[in-house]
Amino acid sequence: MDSGITQAFQKELTCLICQNFLSDPVAIGCGHSFCRSCLCIFWEEAQTVPCCPLCREPTRQKEFKTDIRMKNLVSIARKASLWQFLSSEEHLCGTHHETKKVFCEEDKSLLCLLCSKSHEHKAHRHRPIDKAAEEYREKLFKQMRSLWEKIQENQRNIHKESRITNCWVFYVYLREEMIRAEYRKLHPFLDEEEQRHMEHLRNEGINILYQLKTSEVKMVQKKKSLREMYEELVIMCHKTDVELLQDLGDILKRSEFVQLHMPWMVNPELSAQPITGLRDRFNYFRVEVSFSNEITSYNIMLCDDMKRLLLRHDHQGESRNSDRPHYFATWGTQRFSSGKHYWELDVDDSWDWALGVCKDSWNSNAGTMIESNDTFLFLCVRENNHYSLLTTSPAICHYIEKPLGRVGVFLDFEDGNVSFLNVAKNSLMWRSPTGSLNFPVRPFFYTGHT
Repeated sequence: MDSGITQAFQKELTCLICQNFLSDPVAIGCGHSFCRSCLCIFWEEAQTVPCCPLCREPTRQKEFKTDIRMKNLVSIARKASLWQFLSSEEHLCGTHHETKKVFCEEDKSLLCLLCSKSHEHKAHRHRPIDKAAEEYREKLFKQMRSLWEKIQENQRNIHKESRITNCWVFYVYLREEMIRAEYRKLHPFLDEEEQRHMEHLRNEGINILYQLKTSEVKMVQKKKSLREMYEELVIMCHKTDVELLQDLGDILKRSEFVQLHMPWMVNPELSAQPITGLRDRFNYFRVEVSFSNEITSYNIMLCDDMKRLLLRHDHQGESRNSDRPHYFATWGTQRFSSGKHYWELDVDDSWDWALGVCKDSWNSNAGTMIESNDTFLFLCVRENNHYSLLTTSPAICHYIEKPLGRVGVFLDFEDGNVSFLNVAKNSLMWRSPTGSLNFPVRPFFYTGHT
């Protein structure tokens, strides 16, 4: 083939980021192809809207599919380069003056056919050089994909852990002030209990803060080792077939090992501490609520809204479980606009649920409930095998023990707030700011089962 055509052909098979043969090539929306690893690193370091490194066309593409046709062409080009290299006079077998076509797995050497049958090598495992190089390169690609997923997972966890760590002290302080205010509404003889409660909360908060910071340090260290391993794999993949086979060593085993023992995220959880007499005080205003039989699985995407909010806080690129549960939403028949009212609802059989009150006219709207000022809700939503708790008005993530059984809702129009009670533990989970409840509301209940 004419040298000019050969050079043009090789140029088309070259990644414009690393200037090497395309390695595990992927094509993006504009049609340009790049090494998978090069594109991942380029977009990560750019920290802007993903776009083509060549033509700068923006793309929303998050997941790549291997460009099979380009990959096959690169394989053909690599084989041609390999045989051209092995057929040169200087690389022929010194003993038999034959082309080295065999790779010895035991001592990682290149042999001619006669050498592979010699007494020294006949008991070893041999394979054609081109087949061995292609197989090992595929193993490297597989390890790189797996390693990149671990890097992204670790980065998401760092981001989430850092966010929680940064707000943890304020969150504990917020709960301390809320609980102290609740004690002020109870009898003076609870002063000693209040002090014990506050001391327990502070000690628990300090202990969890230490766990969060320790975990974050471990994750950052793991990030460094994962990234170093990934960069080593990238370099190995860009080597020629001969260099790859001779330099491979134990890189695959080391890559597998570094992906083990990923640091666990700390899921902070303050224990539910009881407040003597709290439920008794709420029960004095006990009412029986009834709900209209209004069911919807599509118009009220409450738990989906919550997951989107959590992902926005943690990492926008994180994928979510696409399994949609069947949701049941219903509004109370009663309308409350003054006084004090308390009721309880059972949430024990559901992972995804929300309860509280919403503005009397809200159920005719089609917007999101999570960030609306017209709702006072306490929500629980499943994230894989973990749960997250959140309240609205304002939207706050809560790091407290998940209630089991019944949850109490207390309306206080005199103070203008809504409180939520963990009935089984007689523990105050949340109370909205004073003065935030200043409009008529109806009870609301929402639950989902997968």
